[in-house]
Amino acid sequence: MLQYMIRRLLQIVPVLLIVTLMVFALMLAIPGDPARALVGPGEALDEEQLEIIRKEFNLDKPVLVQYGIWLSKVVRGDFGRSSQYQRPVLDELRTRAWVTLQFGIAAWVLAVVIAVPAGIISAVYRGRALDYIATLISIGGVAIPNFWFGIMAILVFGVYLGWLPAQGYVNIFEDPIEGLRHMILPVFALGITSCALIMRQTRSAMLEVLAQDYVRTARAKGMSEPVVIGVHALRNALLPVVTVFGLQTGRIFAGAVVIETVFGIPGMGNFMVLAIFARDFMVVQGGVLIMALAVLSANLLTDLIYAWLDPRIRYND
Repeated sequence: MLQYMIRRLLQIVPVLLIVTLMVFALMLAIPGDPARALVGPGEALDEEQLEIIRKEFNLDKPVLVQYGIWLSKVVRGDFGRSSQYQRPVLDELRTRAWVTLQFGIAAWVLAVVIAVPAGIISAVYRGRALDYIATLISIGGVAIPNFWFGIMAILVFGVYLGWLPAQGYVNIFEDPIEGLRHMILPVFALGITSCALIMRQTRSAMLEVLAQDYVRTARAKGMSEPVVIGVHALRNALLPVVTVFGLQTGRIFAGAVVIETVFGIPGMGNFMVLAIFARDFMVVQGGVLIMALAVLSANLLTDLIYAWLDPRIRYND
């Protein structure tokens, strides 16, 4: 197991290099002069002054050289300075990453807490009313885009009914009640698709496991239905579901970019959207690096949970 973890951690490095290099090159390929983007649209500079800026920020060098300079600074903990806010990028990202992490964890937990029991109930009561209701809701959750659900939630619960705030963010640790009220709509909008996918996968896995011989044997021995479902069936059914858990981590981070913009949340996704429009290279690069690292870490954790759920799995290859 230890060798596998080390090998997987080493595999993360080239993936991060490829992702960050692609984003770095794409940002430089955006039409317009990067030097003018750094000083802002309101500054009138002549070509000589722009040339000084290009040399100062290494914009006159090839892309690979610029990327190498940026990477060498990142290794030392220097993510650069935001041209928008004139502050260190790492400080800005640290503040906003905490906001995104709150909503991402809440959406992930919501999806698991709702989806797994709903998938189990749908499988146990296959072909009955509960199964049809759960299936209808899950299909709707997959079909409806996150941003559309968010806009409709704002319109209904925020504007017409006035039950919940439609915009903004309140730190839940400073004001728990108001913080929860501001989290409800974006968390549901962010987690609805993941919830639907996990529920469908749980239902399919449970149906397959419930048809196995060892489940019938457990029932024939007189074991109660909760024991058969919870002990014998669920653990084996969770193996394919864990895969979906890991994949949904990336989906939630990607969805945060849209949901934070819709709800006006000062998280990392919204921050990166503004940085792209402003051509704030350092912010975009740092944000992509952190998000990619989070997704890769989630995939590694998923593989480790595999081994815990099924001891037969070995990582010797």
